[in-house]
Amino acid sequence: MSTTLLILDLAGAVALLLWGLHMVRTGIQRAFGSDLRRLLGRLVGDRMRAATAGLLVTAVLQSSTATGLMVASLAADRLIATVPALAVMLGANLGTTLIVQVLAFDVGHVAPLAVLVGVVMFRTGGVTRSRDLGRVAIGLGLMLFALGRLVAVVAPHQQDPTLRSAIAAIAGDPVVALLVAGFATWLAHSSVATVLLVMSFAAQGVIGMEGAIALVLGANLGTSLNPVIEGLRDPAGRRVAFGNLLIRGLGALAVLASLSVVAATAVRLFGDGAHAVAVVHTAFNLAVMAIALPLLAPIAKLLDGWFPDRVEPSDPSRPVYLDPAATETPALAIGHAAREALRMADLLQAMVGAMRTALDDRDRKRIAEAIELDDSLDRLNGAVKTYLSRLDPEGLDAGDEARLSAVLTFVINLEHAGDILQRDVAASIGKYVERGFAFSPSGASEIRTVFDRVAANLRAAASILVTENLAAARLLAAEKQTFRTIETRVLAEHFSLLRETPNGARDGSALHLDLIRDLKRINDHLVAGAAYPVLERGGDLMTTRLREAGAAPSAGG
Repeated sequence: MSTTLLILDLAGAVALLLWGLHMVRTGIQRAFGSDLRRLLGRLVGDRMRAATAGLLVTAVLQSSTATGLMVASLAADRLIATVPALAVMLGANLGTTLIVQVLAFDVGHVAPLAVLVGVVMFRTGGVTRSRDLGRVAIGLGLMLFALGRLVAVVAPHQQDPTLRSAIAAIAGDPVVALLVAGFATWLAHSSVATVLLVMSFAAQGVIGMEGAIALVLGANLGTSLNPVIEGLRDPAGRRVAFGNLLIRGLGALAVLASLSVVAATAVRLFGDGAHAVAVVHTAFNLAVMAIALPLLAPIAKLLDGWFPDRVEPSDPSRPVYLDPAATETPALAIGHAAREALRMADLLQAMVGAMRTALDDRDRKRIAEAIELDDSLDRLNGAVKTYLSRLDPEGLDAGDEARLSAVLTFVINLEHAGDILQRDVAASIGKYVERGFAFSPSGASEIRTVFDRVAANLRAAASILVTENLAAARLLAAEKQTFRTIETRVLAEHFSLLRETPNGARDGSALHLDLIRDLKRINDHLVAGAAYPVLERGGDLMTTRLREAGAAPSAGG
């Protein structure tokens, strides 16, 4: 086999390993994602409990990055402080080594059974948790097949001069080995895959124990780099990411400084095969956790100084909560998008207030302010939609898909409501200011009341997005009839004035009608964006208001 074919064979096996790990992670997220986050939130009372929680959640999820994103989300919501957050990550680092311990044994014969069981569960599970666990079993089987293929590819070539010289050049220099493994792990987003590959080389005698340990240290650093490089936006998340990297980096430097002693001890106790590499991987994270736990308070103080709580940026169009790293965990990413959607609601609220003030004070500057805010609203809408489009559909369960749809519906309707304010309401108020129109005292009072009602309904819509409360959604939906009644009455009054009054009064009445109709349209978007998704999920939304053909009208019809 040529060197090119050998590299392609290895790359294919590694790709299969990564895909199997991806299936395990997404299957667990879909089956238990929200439950794991709630468990994590309940078990972070002190640093020991927090470390235990991180270990348990990551042992199930097999992704310390995903656990870290959950912790960052809790920290951003002020539900967890820096010290327990770092403790969770120490436990998560240890938890992600457990699957390596299992796969260090010869369990390749389990692969066909795992895939068989997984396919049966996936095909017969419908949309239940059984289907998601079937995905996990298939992923585990693919990982075992990939490991077997790696061994099969490497074994015949372990004496190949080219391969041995290439790997020896890397593993022979501990610093180079650490950097290469760190880069590969960051690229693959998986320390498990890198460590398993190192175990495969060690099992075939391609690398020695010192080189294997250096590569394992690089894998540990590489997985800590992911959230740092990809940029957690919230300072609380950055503290967790940089703190985890700092602690692991110091631990790696300590082991690197005494590499020969550590390697000799590992060989003496466990031999020099795959199992020894797995034990070293776990022992490293266990030792780092034991040493760092008592020192977390001064480390947290240092990190709080490096990453102080953020002062909100002056540019309202700049997204604040759309953390790119969170797209690896869809449930968290959707939560971040919902928080950004609430900022859009605040912008629309400011636009409504500015328009009402412009009407009261005949102030064109307030109209210009509202129009400028609409540009920010449009940019945030685009940012939220782009962010949500990056989520992997395979990682979404039915609840995530419903929540994603609700957030998208909300932001799109807010953007449309903003367009009505910017285009139509602004034009009507501009005419009112420039041409000196006057409303009757009752008409002016009514317009102010309708503006205030829209503002109140916007606050209700934002609350419904957060709480998904069915009763509140019903109350907001009922506002459509209230606005319809107001529009019908104002329209009737306008036509009555057309018959009885001079042109000046007619113009004021037409402007009054235009404003009421535009505010009604804005309210319709609020109802469609916030109330309807909740009512539809609750079974309270009819598909049509039309009477079926041939059916007799009701007594009130």
